[in-house]
Amino acid sequence: MPTAFPLISGAFSIVTAPSSFPPKPLNSKLNLSHKSKPLILSRRDAAFLFLLSLSTPPSASAIGISGPKDWLKEQKKRASNFLLAPVDASRESLRSAYLLLMESDADYADEDLQKFQELFRSAARDCVPQERNSFVTFQANTGVEVCTFRLIVKNAASLLGNKDPVKLKAEALLDDLIRSFTSVSGLAGETNIQLPSNRRKIADAVVDTISSLDKFEQGIKDCLEI
Repeated sequence: MPTAFPLISGAFSIVTAPSSFPPKPLNSKLNLSHKSKPLILSRRDAAFLFLLSLSTPPSASAIGISGPKDWLKEQKKRASNFLLAPVDASRESLRSAYLLLMESDADYADEDLQKFQELFRSAARDCVPQERNSFVTFQANTGVEVCTFRLIVKNAASLLGNKDPVKLKAEALLDDLIRSFTSVSGLAGETNIQLPSNRRKIADAVVDTISSLDKFEQGIKDCLEI
């Protein structure tokens, strides 16, 4: 049976909340508590480790499973931390962006705007076309998949049928997540971010994006059965 290998390209860019930011709960349902610095992992490293975990399986009788597909499923579960590492990193970048929006003084400096843009671009993982740099745009135009979240879905659901409801739900959650990122990008580009009230609107959109990211993560876990 052919083996489904992950397609991962480029490099992850992980930006975490500065340690000087004491995170604050947004509300009773969403807590942006600060975490320790997440693992810095390049897509190439993730690909290598994932491919290593999917090396030639032993005989099914030797490990007590029905066949290679079940073995691959177990290997995907074991490699889930690597597959979900970009999701964790994006969540941290969004939390940092939120704190930057809410904790800045009334006079929002250009450098604050630049930091927000960098954090948001890192969190979006090349899934918002207008946030891509020229090289990534060139790759996308040649047919290369550059959206990290879409690559994650392809990896996680590679053993599921095209009409499998779990896969379809993950794809729908992916679309919702990209729409959330696109909404924040549009607000940040069209709104006068110097005004505190406008920054609050963008911050609220960032919170919605974090919620979409959490749901997307659960959809990936459902595909992996973890």
